[in-house]
Amino acid sequence: MTPVALSVLVRYLDDLLETNGTPDYPNAVNGLQMANSGPVTKVAAAVDFSAQTLASAIGEGANFLIVHHGMFWSGLEAVRGLVYNRMHQLVKNDLAVYSSHLPLDRHPRFGNNVLLASELGLTPSGGFARFQTIEIGVRGDADIDTSVLASRAAAFAGAHGGSLRTTPIPEGRRTRRWAICTGGGASAETLREAAELEIDTLIVGEGAHWTAVHAADTGLVILYAGHYATETFGVRALAEHVGERYSVPWVFLPHPTGL
Repeated sequence: MTPVALSVLVRYLDDLLETNGTPDYPNAVNGLQMANSGPVTKVAAAVDFSAQTLASAIGEGANFLIVHHGMFWSGLEAVRGLVYNRMHQLVKNDLAVYSSHLPLDRHPRFGNNVLLASELGLTPSGGFARFQTIEIGVRGDADIDTSVLASRAAAFAGAHGGSLRTTPIPEGRRTRRWAICTGGGASAETLREAAELEIDTLIVGEGAHWTAVHAADTGLVILYAGHYATETFGVRALAEHVGERYSVPWVFLPHPTGL
């Protein structure tokens, strides 16, 4: 094991993920959210920043934590109660936090969307889910029984503590144009884009009730594979990559939300 300087690891991740040039929601605060005294000796990865995640990372002896949903996701809050307890644990245990939301979702190698496509046996040929100047998700062509695709999605969702929900799938229906947007991927914007691109099968983490009603009325099939499950891919792959690159141990911390 060769410890790596915190500044070196953060600079590498920022460049790899194009952190500073990728638009995102204000509360994402992508990049290094909490420093430590360095160097980095063990990397942990989790989908969500939470008290559970911190306890696991500390128990594993990690001092660098990669998350998809970071410390400030719920917005500006006074440093007291739960917020204080989390901050106290970070400082006490010298644990750094690096968060990557949309930069990780859209990454062509380590991104949640491209890795979910691979998990389902699909090959992307273009982008999907426009957000400002970027496309978060992926899309492509296929010729596969939609129920088979749903079975694959159900298997990985179940492996991550969740379950697959779908809009009605007619017997014998085939998927020929698909799109993926992990996490909260079913929205007015993605459904409108799916219609424009003549997508017949949309694979997401979750969406509002009305999206299922809209899909049934328009002939679109939506596979809701779980917000948590569909966003486990990126942080795990990223931790494995930096672990191998810098010869430091890494661990993935599973804390399914059930959603």
